[in-house]
Amino acid sequence: MSEIADRALEGCQVSGARVIRWLEDGEPRGAEAFRALYPHTGRAHLIGITGPPGAGKSTLVDALITVLRSRDLSVAVVAIDPTSPFSGGAILGDRIRMQRHATDPGVFIRSMATRGQLGGLSRATFEATGVLDAMGYDVVIVETVGVGQDEIEVVDLAHTTVVVSVPGLGDDVQALKAGILEVGDLFVINKADRPGADDTEKHLLAMLHGRAPAADGWEPTLHRTVATSGEGIDLLAESCAAHRSHLEETGALDAKAARRAEHFFLELLRSLAAQRILEDAAEDESFSYLIASVRARELDPYSAARRLVGAFELRIAKDEN
Repeated sequence: MSEIADRALEGCQVSGARVIRWLEDGEPRGAEAFRALYPHTGRAHLIGITGPPGAGKSTLVDALITVLRSRDLSVAVVAIDPTSPFSGGAILGDRIRMQRHATDPGVFIRSMATRGQLGGLSRATFEATGVLDAMGYDVVIVETVGVGQDEIEVVDLAHTTVVVSVPGLGDDVQALKAGILEVGDLFVINKADRPGADDTEKHLLAMLHGRAPAADGWEPTLHRTVATSGEGIDLLAESCAAHRSHLEETGALDAKAARRAEHFFLELLRSLAAQRILEDAAEDESFSYLIASVRARELDPYSAARRLVGAFELRIAKDEN
């Protein structure tokens, strides 16, 4: 195991991909490798790209990779794809869209499924970005499925959150539903060569002017891009770098990293605690009774959950005595 972690630290993409796969599958080997890699994290610039489906996020990321590589920066991408609620599979199409970078040793692209996780991110996304950070990538980009109500979890992960909008989707401010306006650091109107781009820009600027000032003093910037031609991508890359520098100068970068670590710890704790309780309950006949009572509406879900947790606490107390 130490050999796999050591090779990942040396930048071996095969070893890094293997660790990420283990983490996705919940294998103990993944957690063991992550323990070895975690002390080496904290160097990469994490950029979250979010916005509605059809905004051209993948094409934008592809163009951004080209610009960052021209500046001798190594880039890793974690592209989140939705999971089918029926088959559990996902259409991992981002590797196809970014195929021209496949042979570049300075680029690593990984598609991951949400596996039903709310917020547009899978739990393993946090772990994957940690692995890629430890591998030495200068920039790690996370492209989300697309925002919706309460689906702004990317802000808990990224240093810089880029919100992508596009004219012509029937709503000039569709990217701002779910309060995404309050968490975006950079805003992009992609496909800005389309009709309606000027109106979208006016709406965005008006809403940004009414936004409460950020705690770190950063004022969000608005960019017009045409990702298919590369128009505006250089300025977007410069703004991302400027935001990183601003966070470093104000001390907000360390604060964000600390919050991210805490968020991951709490999410992991909830997951492990629930798994332990359910595994323990599966051996008790009363668990089936609780489920049957909830289904029959003889017991509400809150009371059933409290009984289950209470029974688990009693068993733990008996084991300790």
